[in-house]
Amino acid sequence: MASKSLSAFLQDNLTELKQQGLYNTIQPLESPNGPIITIQGREFVNLSSNNYLGLANDERLKEAAIQATTDFGTGSGAVRSINGTLALHIELEEKLAQFKGTEAVLTYQSGFNCNMAAISAVMGAGDAILSDELNHASIIDGCRLTKAKVIRFNHSNMDDLRSKAKEARESGLYSKIMVITDGVFSMDGDIAKLPEIVEIAESYDLITYVDDAHGSGVLGGGAGTVKHFGLSDRVDFQIGTLSKAVGVVGGYVAGSRDLVDWLKVRSRPFLFSTALPPGSIAACITAIDILQNSKELQMKLWENTRYLQEGLKNLGYSVGRTETPITPCIIGDEATTQKFSTRLYEEGVYAKAIVFPTVPKGTGRVRNMPTAIHTQEMLDRALSAYETIGRELGLI
Repeated sequence: MASKSLSAFLQDNLTELKQQGLYNTIQPLESPNGPIITIQGREFVNLSSNNYLGLANDERLKEAAIQATTDFGTGSGAVRSINGTLALHIELEEKLAQFKGTEAVLTYQSGFNCNMAAISAVMGAGDAILSDELNHASIIDGCRLTKAKVIRFNHSNMDDLRSKAKEARESGLYSKIMVITDGVFSMDGDIAKLPEIVEIAESYDLITYVDDAHGSGVLGGGAGTVKHFGLSDRVDFQIGTLSKAVGVVGGYVAGSRDLVDWLKVRSRPFLFSTALPPGSIAACITAIDILQNSKELQMKLWENTRYLQEGLKNLGYSVGRTETPITPCIIGDEATTQKFSTRLYEEGVYAKAIVFPTVPKGTGRVRNMPTAIHTQEMLDRALSAYETIGRELGLI
């Protein structure tokens, strides 16, 4: 039986969240997470998945996962540093390094784990971290694990970054200074100004760290934001995910051989958490092979992205400053945004409301994620619902 203080805390705060429209109800899927999903026996056009290229349901990945599970078992059996490292892990890391254009790669259980592992393995007391104010929660938590001074700079504001980098370096207080940014920002879909960030970093001897979760598989021929800008040899840390466009699960850090060797002996999630299972690793290897050998899926993703974004703009909606498939339909008021998402659900479209505190107050939006395996007919169904509900609520 829960303690009285815990019960009071939970009940009071859950009630408050529900009253504010900030409580999220999770609806289990009864189907694969594809362009059409089934929930409680109903079919929906799915615009909430990070399965950008449709690889989560690809038969080639399924077959690879099944074969590896047959050959190696369901789990790796240990942490990587004891005897949980399989030949499959090494094969994937070598392929990823080639794909990313770096000397080496180290895989982790998730992209979130990468940020827990990599930041705290390098930064500590007497150091400083310059972090974009809209960086992902995993970056924020990764920074919290260090004893470094965290200095936030205004989102993608290069004047503010330059000023704070100059002040930090000239203060003489810090041994090392790191600048951290998302490659693609997950709520607005805008791309970091990496050429300018790298130039500033080189001027003030900053360590450069890019979390490219939403750029992996999408930009730079699939290799990500850093490669998109031709900066593979000028960025120290590249964080990637295997859970979004790659379609499986996991994450990785790409960089120099020395960096990867250091992470193997000093990053705690690598040292103290069981390695990714064989089936997942084999599926990732197959996905990377597909990305290296064909651009068809990326081309279809961008075709669907343009179609959906133009359709929303033609209806009168704002998609903000997006430069990527992340397509926010900005509503504004939190309660109206929640109502809009509910009505989309009733109309057979699954697209979640994103409101404060995930985004600033007054900027509530429904976030749409087109994929390479949506058909135009599916997107038309979604756009029709947007038109119906927008007119109903007086938004267009």
